[in-house]
Amino acid sequence: MFESLYYYKKSKAVNPRTVQADAVVYGATPAGITAALQLKSRGYAVIIAEFSRHIGGISASGLGATDLGAEPAVGGYARQFYKEVAGHYGVEKQFTFEPHVAQRIFTKWLTEADIPVYTEQHLQQVYTNSGVITAISMEDGTRFEAKVWLDCSYEGDLMAMAGVSYKVGREANSTYKEIYNGIQFGAPHHKFEKWIDPYVIEGDTSSGLLHGITEDSSQQLGFQGQGDHRIQAYNFRICLTTVPNKLAFPKPPNYDATKYELLLRYIQSGVWDALKLHTPLPNDKTDLNNYGAFSTDYIGMNYDWPDGSYRRREEIFQAHLSYVMGLLYFLTNDNRVPLFIRQQVSKYGLPLDEFKDTHHWPHQLYIREARRMISDVIMTDHYPLQQKFVHDSIGLASFHMDSHNCRRMVVDGRVVNEGDVQVAVSPFAISYQAIRPKREECENLLVPVCLSASHIAYGSIRMEPVFMIIGQSAGMAAALALDNNCAVQQVSYARLRALLEQAGQVLDWDTSIQDDPLARMKETFGKV
Repeated sequence: MFESLYYYKKSKAVNPRTVQADAVVYGATPAGITAALQLKSRGYAVIIAEFSRHIGGISASGLGATDLGAEPAVGGYARQFYKEVAGHYGVEKQFTFEPHVAQRIFTKWLTEADIPVYTEQHLQQVYTNSGVITAISMEDGTRFEAKVWLDCSYEGDLMAMAGVSYKVGREANSTYKEIYNGIQFGAPHHKFEKWIDPYVIEGDTSSGLLHGITEDSSQQLGFQGQGDHRIQAYNFRICLTTVPNKLAFPKPPNYDATKYELLLRYIQSGVWDALKLHTPLPNDKTDLNNYGAFSTDYIGMNYDWPDGSYRRREEIFQAHLSYVMGLLYFLTNDNRVPLFIRQQVSKYGLPLDEFKDTHHWPHQLYIREARRMISDVIMTDHYPLQQKFVHDSIGLASFHMDSHNCRRMVVDGRVVNEGDVQVAVSPFAISYQAIRPKREECENLLVPVCLSASHIAYGSIRMEPVFMIIGQSAGMAAALALDNNCAVQQVSYARLRALLEQAGQVLDWDTSIQDDPLARMKETFGKV
């Protein structure tokens, strides 16, 4: 049934075409959409080239429970988005929404602005001349030419192919003198609350490790704060419903019940919280996200994604699809699962009015972290912790510093998750210098999603409302670069700031606002 649900299928070069514009946005994510809208509002011809068949990124693919942070920190198109969400539901304020509602709003915006979107555009080559991108070509033979470029993809493929410096993985705390970066043992959340035996045959170390456990004490497990190549786990944000007219959880391709043996042992130990995080959405729907020690996050199975080939990413995508869909199937169909759990989970199903062209399953994998640019300013945990401040703000982030677990291993004979971080922060400004490369590397590229940040600071910045905010600011900066025929590094910040304020962006936090970061974190804990 799900064989047609694919992330990547190689495009054949048929009828090559050349598309010219003032600006090209790579990635129809929320950041890409707001960047394009801002450029178009300034009178520039802009197009969007999107890798997949869909627009809207994860916001239109199941993440309907907005990871908002401090509401007053949201301005510009991001604020308008939630205003239109509220209008759709006929209420004054609404920050949760069904996936198709986000899709409808984004589609309406692009249609009204007459911004062309080219889907299934698989980037193949970037052409540069003395640090200036002149054109990009796609696998299907399409060639795009422009004066300024914006990489708004979750992976940063355009940035990487242009030769811009970037980082994958966790920096050591010592790299930037941070506190919460690198390997993190002993997190108080999303950990195993009971001692669970990790071996296929309990107590028999020679029987091998259960699926999902990737390391044991025979390997170097590292030390607190040590840097490594690992990134936080991916999953799908799954839109579920309890209405009678729903699709029961299907058996996925390559289903393997042994993948959930660890979860079964955890349940048998007395802990059942794998599907605890159902955030209610309108119309009897929920946004299901990861919660606890064993849930929808496929921990440790995504390390190859950021630098992987398209085919390797396809393998990872399908593995995540099989794992998460299989988890729901296992919990409703395996007779070893206690009856009360099977009955509880069976109340849910896939809504028939969502994701109709992908069999009601979300089309976008939740890429929480991939490449991160290295530029003149690197957003580190000093900024969210209010130890440093930027002087060229292009928007605010305010969600807590959040890293999901990065690996699952054996320590002292028990199963342990590693990498979870949850640290409350006050709203903080993001530097313009963090979204543009070093000038010697590229003069006409802006990167509002895979921006220059450390792993742990990115854990706060990486929220969809923030991407909408930064995308709009990047679009304005790109317009100024076109206005003045200058490098993005030469854009006048004073002029940029003035225009962003006119556009309704919030660039500074009003300290008179009563805001309790710890209370906000507790209220939204676990959402991402």
